[in-house]
Amino acid sequence: MAEKKYVGSIEAGGTKFIVAVQDVETGKEVARDRIPTTTNKETLQKTADFFKKHPVDALGIGTFGPIDINPKSRTYGYILDTPKPGWSGTNVMGFFEKELGIPVAMTTDVNASCYGEYVARGRDDSKSYFYATVGTGVGAGIVQAGKLLGLNNHPEMGHMLVRRYPGDDYKGHCPFHNDACVEGMAAGPSLEGRTGIPGEKLSRDNKVFTYSAYYIAQMLFNVYMTARPDVMVVGGSVLNEDDLVKVRKFFNEFNNNYVATPDLDKLIVRPAVADNGSATLGDFELAKNLLK
Repeated sequence: MAEKKYVGSIEAGGTKFIVAVQDVETGKEVARDRIPTTTNKETLQKTADFFKKHPVDALGIGTFGPIDINPKSRTYGYILDTPKPGWSGTNVMGFFEKELGIPVAMTTDVNASCYGEYVARGRDDSKSYFYATVGTGVGAGIVQAGKLLGLNNHPEMGHMLVRRYPGDDYKGHCPFHNDACVEGMAAGPSLEGRTGIPGEKLSRDNKVFTYSAYYIAQMLFNVYMTARPDVMVVGGSVLNEDDLVKVRKFFNEFNNNYVATPDLDKLIVRPAVADNGSATLGDFELAKNLLK
């Protein structure tokens, strides 16, 4: 009888680490926990302790970034210069390889989510899958022919430049690009920045959601013109299914009949994995790839 195999997932966010274990044979999740993101030393050690209690054969990590994904780089597997205090220069991959003695795959949180959507939607290697999250920040990833886009560096599509929605005078919150990029104008903090009210407490008919939909539509259009993905998934907490109606409308206006597109209701969609679980699923699969 074959020995049971288990894989682990770390969804490493700025406020919490979601850790989980999956039974490879059954595909069932057998353990899960939430670890607050504090100092790098404390958070990584508590995460390692979880996997010592629930041992795995390989580990997949999707983390906030930016990170170094170049295997030839001296800082491969490190978090690079990040706004998260105390985390710049943290060797995340190396820590878990040494602490747990297992193979580790590491990518960005949005790449992990995109990979999870690729898996959930049938692993069709004849298609390209795009995933964007719109939450505290804006990030995105692409899977093409079963592989993540980005050889030596990962995409930073959340900082794609955009033009203003008419009448939107918000100064933007991105410390690098102010009002010039998607994240600065569409992410969660922009809702409170415009109104003084947290986004989750705003009425859904507030015009700030229209603004966000406009900027996200610009990003999607730019990506579509560049990579021509077959599915474009919009996750995160800022936009909901009703907001995607506006996103599709703006996308259509930007395109202005330039290129033929599939039905936009099928092109621009919400995640197939419930409860923001795309990243965990993607991490599990990246870990399984290490066992092949």
